Amino acid sequence: MKFVKEEDEERRDYILQKDTKTKIGARIIIFTLIVLVGAVVASGIHFKWF
Repeated sequence: MKFVKEEDEERRDYILQKDTKTKIGARIIIFTLIVLVGAVVASGIHFKWF
Protein backbone atom coordinates (compact mmCIF):
# COMPACT_ATOMS: atom_id res chain seq x y z
CA MET A 1 0.00 0.00 0.00
CA LYS A 2 1.29 3.41 -0.95
CA PHE A 3 0.83 6.48 1.29
CA VAL A 4 0.74 9.20 -1.41
CA LYS A 5 -0.41 8.59 -4.97
CA GLU A 6 0.76 10.79 -7.83
CA GLU A 7 -1.90 12.35 -10.07
CA ASP A 8 -0.94 10.32 -13.13
CA GLU A 9 -0.71 6.90 -11.43
CA GLU A 10 -3.41 4.33 -12.03
CA ARG A 11 -3.74 2.49 -8.70
CA ARG A 12 -6.34 2.07 -5.99
CA ASP A 13 -4.25 1.24 -2.89
CA TYR A 14 -3.30 4.65 -1.54
CA ILE A 15 -4.20 6.86 1.42
CA LEU A 16 -3.66 10.38 0.04
CA GLN A 17 -3.56 11.65 -3.52
CA LYS A 18 -1.18 14.40 -4.57
CA ASP A 19 -3.66 16.86 -6.06
CA THR A 20 -5.06 20.33 -5.37
CA LYS A 21 -7.87 19.18 -3.05
CA THR A 22 -5.49 17.28 -0.78
CA LYS A 23 -3.01 20.16 -0.61
CA ILE A 24 -5.72 22.73 0.23
CA GLY A 25 -7.29 20.38 2.80
CA ALA A 26 -3.94 19.79 4.48
CA ARG A 27 -3.25 23.53 4.67
CA ILE A 28 -6.68 24.18 6.21
CA ILE A 29 -6.16 21.46 8.82
CA ILE A 30 -2.65 22.69 9.70
CA PHE A 31 -3.86 26.31 9.97
CA THR A 32 -6.75 25.23 12.22
CA LEU A 33 -4.41 23.28 14.50
CA ILE A 34 -2.05 26.27 14.77
CA VAL A 35 -4.98 28.54 15.68
CA LEU A 36 -6.17 26.05 18.32
CA VAL A 37 -2.70 25.77 19.87
CA GLY A 38 -2.47 29.56 19.93
CA ALA A 39 -5.86 29.77 21.65
CA VAL A 40 -4.80 27.25 24.31
CA VAL A 41 -1.59 29.17 24.97
CA ALA A 42 -3.44 32.50 25.10
CA SER A 43 -6.04 31.15 27.52
CA GLY A 44 -3.29 29.62 29.65
CA ILE A 45 -1.54 32.97 29.87
CA HIS A 46 -4.81 34.79 30.57
CA PHE A 47 -5.83 32.42 33.39
CA LYS A 48 -2.21 32.29 34.65
CA TRP A 49 -1.76 28.54 34.21
CA PHE A 50 1.70 29.14 32.72
